[in-house]
Amino acid sequence: MPPVEALFGVGLIVTFAYTVVGLTGFGASMVAMPMLVHLLPLRMALPMMLVYDLIGGVAIGVRNRKSVDRRELLRLLPFMLIGVALGVTVLVKAPERALLLLLGAFVLAFAGWSLLVRPPASPIAPAWAAPLGTVGGVFSALFGTGGPIYTIYLARRLQDKSRLRATISLLLFLSALARLASFVAAGLFTPPGVAALIALMLPCALAGMVLGTRLHHRLPAHRVIQAVWAILVVGGATLVLRNL
Repeated sequence: MPPVEALFGVGLIVTFAYTVVGLTGFGASMVAMPMLVHLLPLRMALPMMLVYDLIGGVAIGVRNRKSVDRRELLRLLPFMLIGVALGVTVLVKAPERALLLLLGAFVLAFAGWSLLVRPPASPIAPAWAAPLGTVGGVFSALFGTGGPIYTIYLARRLQDKSRLRATISLLLFLSALARLASFVAAGLFTPPGVAALIALMLPCALAGMVLGTRLHHRLPAHRVIQAVWAILVVGGATLVLRNL
């Protein structure tokens, strides 16, 4: 178990990440992981965030399943599962320093792209489900950060915002289930302290969800997301510099 001061920092990060989720629907792991890995080993932070993602998926994604676009979901799902299997294999075998460097580079590149680039609104071909679903699955398994990659595809396939949100939510829930099965098989929940950490930080995740939901109509979501991307630029840069 990490020292008390580290646990306090972990609690603040988890609360902040799930407040952002409640405000914007933004992925909690994308927000939390670049900061958590400064305080926790990667292979301890990932199972913790995965459990909270599953709880959030039950609360948000499954209840909106009637709006899901099943055709697009089924296009992405097999490639996502392939990506998760590949990502867990890398997670188990690769040295942590290399993984943290990859996480920092990914967050830095994606945050910079999101702040500076306006993607075209024109639809993309269904064939893009294969590469984007696979890459999304890999990064979901490695860092829990596959959501933005799935969104790149779905946002240019679905025009209806309610269908888009419902499809992304259910896809992320299914991704979390696939990761849970893979993590259990790989023994990532067995190291000492993981279960206790998950239980200890659960109230922080729940408090963040409640707070974010209450602030949802009081704060402009697009401004919050811009601030989050700016924070992630700093977090990604420090990870890269630290692990070079």
